[in-house]
Amino acid sequence: MKKKLLKYIKGDCTFQEKKDIIQWLDSDPANMKEYISLRRLNDITIWQTNSDILSHGKSKKYFSLWSWNKYYTEIFKIAAVFIFAIFVSRFIFSDLYSGSPTVAMQTINVPAGQRAELTLADGTKVWLNANTKLIFPNQFVGKSRVVKLDGEGFFDVAHNRSIPFIVKTNNKYNVKVWGTKFNIIAYSTNKKFETSLLDGSVEILMSGHKTGRILKPNERIFSKNNKMVISPIKNNDNFLWKEGIINFDNVTFTELINKLELYFDLKIEVRNNQIKQEHYSGKFRTKDGIEHILKVLQLKNKFNYCIDREFNKIIIE
Repeated sequence: MKKKLLKYIKGDCTFQEKKDIIQWLDSDPANMKEYISLRRLNDITIWQTNSDILSHGKSKKYFSLWSWNKYYTEIFKIAAVFIFAIFVSRFIFSDLYSGSPTVAMQTINVPAGQRAELTLADGTKVWLNANTKLIFPNQFVGKSRVVKLDGEGFFDVAHNRSIPFIVKTNNKYNVKVWGTKFNIIAYSTNKKFETSLLDGSVEILMSGHKTGRILKPNERIFSKNNKMVISPIKNNDNFLWKEGIINFDNVTFTELINKLELYFDLKIEVRNNQIKQEHYSGKFRTKDGIEHILKVLQLKNKFNYCIDREFNKIIIE
């Protein structure tokens, strides 16, 4: 059965073989656990193999990953960005029984201090920022191409005028496109929503609505006081996170700290009230880590900080 499962994972099965495997998975929960374990092992093997190829400069790997923080280096070696197939019920396989191609949902979770790059089945390229989750199918079928994002992602969508690409979020808003380049911020943890359009056009839809707001190139839309506001993109450097660079453009110390908390997944308590409203501009390489950033910030305004590693917390005084 292991050989058959590997054949299924690689997509080399005939329709009848697929149907036999699905029936086997449905027959016993232990079979499902065996499949999921094998799938995860296969994904890890593929990732490691591609990493070796990349290190020798012979090919570009499917997922490009970078370490952002020395604190996360060992964790990254063990877990990194993990991807797995979710097969839990006949609902996922219902199209198989109707004669349609099998569609398996996959999930990428990007840990704090990391970022990831992938290419979807339709050729769409996606970059994912730290603390981001993307759910997507192994192939797109039907009248739309739908993915779900919780976090920040940059999309270079493969053009297909007849089949729109839709990014769903947990923040009440969805983004609908046919072929374009745009950045979207939609972390469910802080309810912030923002979409910046670099090329093409996108439509911002409120959940449950069929029509929405249309963006033009070099425009961004964001939520403010429960309303959607459209304004020009002021600084394209904000998209340098794809290259491992955090950009701050005249933001308050509080705003800066909020972003660092999000990217590095830690709590930063600011007890020095004098620096909260100070404004900062600059760029930081995330791979240098949170302490390097704090030391650079100290050059402008004097403050002290201590790290509580037990509670994953930094206190600024």
